[in-house]
Amino acid sequence: MAEQVKVEEVADAMYKMVKDSMGQKKWKATDLTKAVLELFGDRCDKALAKSAIRELIESGKCVYTYFGGSFIEIPHKEGAEN
Repeated sequence: MAEQVKVEEVADAMYKMVKDSMGQKKWKATDLTKAVLELFGDRCDKALAKSAIRELIESGKCVYTYFGGSFIEIPHKEGAEN
């Protein structure tokens, strides 16, 4: 089996996916997990993907939103922050 990737590497890949599709697609946690499992192949597993999601949420790079389902998004800036 190939050497596993680091949690930070998976988190960075997830962040890039979410950022690149911002405004076009909302990512569910399961869809994001499937995408990185496909991207990294046998170097990543579900537990590692879950840890990467946890790291993104806890660091504040991404947030959970709810609109008929839970999604992972980059935090929106309010009008006064611009």
